[in-house]
Amino acid sequence: MRARPVRACCCVADAQPGRGGGVRVTRLDLRNVRRFEEASWRPGPGLNVITGDNGAGKSTVLEALHLMAYGRSFRGRVRDGLIRTGAPALEVFVEWQQVGSGTPHAGGGVTRRAGLRHSGADWSGRIDGAQVSQLGELIAALAVVTFEPGSHALVSGSADTRRRYLDWGLFHVEHEFMPIWRRYSRALKQRNALLKSRGGSAQLDAWDHELATAGEQLSSHREGYLTMLEPAYRQIGRDLVPSLGDVALEYAPGWRRHEVPLADALLLNRARDQQAGFTSVGPHRADFRLGFSALPGREALSRGQAKLVALSALLAQAQHLASWCGEWPVIALDDLASELDHSHQMRVIERLGASGAQVLVTGTAVPAALASGSSGVVRFHVEHGRIAPAEPA
Repeated sequence: MRARPVRACCCVADAQPGRGGGVRVTRLDLRNVRRFEEASWRPGPGLNVITGDNGAGKSTVLEALHLMAYGRSFRGRVRDGLIRTGAPALEVFVEWQQVGSGTPHAGGGVTRRAGLRHSGADWSGRIDGAQVSQLGELIAALAVVTFEPGSHALVSGSADTRRRYLDWGLFHVEHEFMPIWRRYSRALKQRNALLKSRGGSAQLDAWDHELATAGEQLSSHREGYLTMLEPAYRQIGRDLVPSLGDVALEYAPGWRRHEVPLADALLLNRARDQQAGFTSVGPHRADFRLGFSALPGREALSRGQAKLVALSALLAQAQHLASWCGEWPVIALDDLASELDHSHQMRVIERLGASGAQVLVTGTAVPAALASGSSGVVRFHVEHGRIAPAEPA
């Protein structure tokens, strides 16, 4: 089965990346998030830099925004330290504008609001005043691309990280994807429950059909999306890490898709699945592989190369979203100076500055790429649980 092309979303018509359309966070409120008892932040529409000492909480600001956009922290589970000590739950509120291509940064676009309360075990959320029943609704509403010290896991980590990368992008560019993803997740849960309880063949047949129908569609969307990402990935990779040559992306669907349909693969593996108590084939086992023309054989990437490859993937995803939806996501760059040398900082900042995206950068000091000669940079400082405008240098 050939990969189907990803249908463009209908955000802003006839938009192109670089024209300034995008998401602009105008307000972020935190309550009981790590060391913040209560804080509010109003970033500017362009480049924003947050400085502070180690441990002051500057990364927490981006972590809270990431939680709203991904339904999870980039530093672990909510119950593992994200909630302030002694507090029953954390609360995050974000207000943003979706600015159409060519619309001035200030005073234009549609204003949206979302809030999340999370106890580590239970959560509740609202978007534009309405209660949401699925975290996926929050994820699909607010587009934020985050590069942080753990982002190299996109390249060197588990397949689950790469599946989340694909699915996050599809949540934003393909309106049909979320119902298919939910349908597959529900069918997988039901089939696994039957396998564990030694359910009968008739019940398994019914859920195999449901799983196969949703799974084929899910896999087709993912493969098509990866194909659409590859040109931007190659372009950005040539700029950020030219020593690796051209990148090739290969989708691995989670079963031998080009040999057998998923329905047949589920039937062939049923006896083994019954013994193991879980489903061993399908899109929940999918992955994608990266190959580099200048890297011989299976030689591993260095940590520095992995960071740059991961950054290329994230920026490619942001650029693709801008091309298809006319909206640049917010770009959050945590601890930029410690992750990239001065040359790569400059390349990234110049690229993002030209795009018109809202960019949020953290560091113990203003990154070298922004320390001098950069106009339009709004600076903030985090200290004693407060986020305040920084004093002029």
